[in-house]
Amino acid sequence: MAEEPLRPATPVSVLPRLSDINCPRDLDHLTGPQLDELAAEIREFLVTNVVRTGGHLGPNLGVVELTLAVHRVFDSPRDSILFDVGHQSYVHKLVTGRHDFSGLRRRGGLAGYPQRSESVHDILESSHASSSLSWADGISRAYALTGENDRHVVAVVGDGALTGGLSWEALNNLGTGGERKLVIVVNDNGRSYAPTVGAISRVLAALRSGREVRQPTRIADLDLDYLGPVDGHDLPALEAALRRTRHRDRPVIVHVVTEKGRGYEPARRDAADQFHAIGPVDQLARPSRRTSGGSWTSSFGEAIVGLAAGDRRIIAVTAAMTGATGLRPLADRFPDRVIDVGIAEQHAVASAAGLAFGGLHPVVAMYATFVNRAIDQLLMDVALHRAGVTLVLDRAGVTGPDGATHHGVWDIALLQAVPGLRLAAPRDAPSLREELAEAVRIDDAPTVLRLPKGPVGRNLEAVRRLADGVDVLREAPGRDVLVIAVGPFAAMALEIADRLNAHALGATVVDPRWILPVAPSLAVLATGFRRVVTLEDGITGPGFGARVRSTLLDAGVRTPVSPFGLPDGFLGHGARDDMLTELGLTASQITDEIVRLLASRTVENRETP
Repeated sequence: MAEEPLRPATPVSVLPRLSDINCPRDLDHLTGPQLDELAAEIREFLVTNVVRTGGHLGPNLGVVELTLAVHRVFDSPRDSILFDVGHQSYVHKLVTGRHDFSGLRRRGGLAGYPQRSESVHDILESSHASSSLSWADGISRAYALTGENDRHVVAVVGDGALTGGLSWEALNNLGTGGERKLVIVVNDNGRSYAPTVGAISRVLAALRSGREVRQPTRIADLDLDYLGPVDGHDLPALEAALRRTRHRDRPVIVHVVTEKGRGYEPARRDAADQFHAIGPVDQLARPSRRTSGGSWTSSFGEAIVGLAAGDRRIIAVTAAMTGATGLRPLADRFPDRVIDVGIAEQHAVASAAGLAFGGLHPVVAMYATFVNRAIDQLLMDVALHRAGVTLVLDRAGVTGPDGATHHGVWDIALLQAVPGLRLAAPRDAPSLREELAEAVRIDDAPTVLRLPKGPVGRNLEAVRRLADGVDVLREAPGRDVLVIAVGPFAAMALEIADRLNAHALGATVVDPRWILPVAPSLAVLATGFRRVVTLEDGITGPGFGARVRSTLLDAGVRTPVSPFGLPDGFLGHGARDDMLTELGLTASQITDEIVRLLASRTVENRETP
């Protein structure tokens, strides 16, 4: 099917084909030419809207025909349709009647991923890659065991997600379990967030090029049927292939070749970089660069290049996110010292233990939300073997528009369980460089740096440093409140101190720098204060504040501790500042609460007696 150029931007209310589609069955009566018009309108709609709000543009432009074909052939929600990762689900949202993209990824608007609260057509909410095949295995087995043998399960999974180990665990099980109606649509565009790596990419490339014309041996050995490759932009061919699967009672893979960013030249040209996920775009040409040159990610990228230039032991590992985690400058300068393992965080950490055993110091860079996947390897492969491995966790804390599965709010709580682990939280660019340098010098234990999303902010000088590395940022003559701030919350802590001073209350502010293990000097500092306040961008139940309270009690210090942080739950999507305000985590809100606590004689819920 020839690619049609985009027409001038038009409001959805006057896009005739799309405005008539409110559920998947509205697609049934459309002719071939009408479906072509609808596909063109959907691309027009995506470009017009997503460039205004930000979101995943490239992946959705590539799956327009594929999504239409899936919904024409299968009957959602009776047939279960799963989108791995879900960043390619915008077309699915439109087909299922969600046309208001004005608040996409904003508080109160549509989520950037499938979300059950939005539609009965959404099943899998997790935006962590490679889990859809396990879900599909479970759902299809359940339908078979409960006698619902006429219900299909369709998993749309990208070639990038097939680099994840969980996908292969599922594939190992899909060929067992008896008769069931299960279709795996492999959306092969040669990319995940970045170009797909590893052996699976070579197999798919051979199939795409025609070098492999029979069913791939590895798939046959797994006892799975194979159809393809199919042109992912040829709607009749897609429908024909999918209809062939409806009468099969065993799992079948349909290999679909698509083009990421199709229909919008800037997205096609940069499909593996900024147009995978974008911020608002100026003049429909390029993403805004609001944090360029001053982000935590870029600051880390500059710092590791400097360290690697002077230490040949330093080698970086990433899970399909070389550019997104700041490693592109290192890869450009030292191409053989950056290893991309694909979407395989567990392998990244376990292989890093091997790199350390071989005499190197690996720095594993990933998003904070994805370290959840590698806790076992961090425990049993790195910590148990006393391996010198450094993890750099980008986008720690509240990240904003990507929602529950992308907030990096569990890392502090989870990492406390790893024996010997040391965790640092830089407050500014100089402390990031300093703490990264300290981390890579530690060769007998795991070290971690957590970095938030967004701009770094101003440098915050310490008035003095204690013997165990704690920085004192502000000292007050009065001993009313000791504020212990994690990472970039140090700037807010200083503002809180100023506000407390206006209430005639003295506040001392410290940055522990290394927050795990808790520095002994904090217990000494806390002695004699009326209250200790901790500020963290993580869940508070088992978080840093709870660990500080425990440390003080063990040292015999009875100063009450009030942790301020995030609730133990799943946060939705929205702008970071708006979410922090809703959660009561602004300087003015926290100041008011501290004043109330100091004035109260009752024990608040934030405290343990």
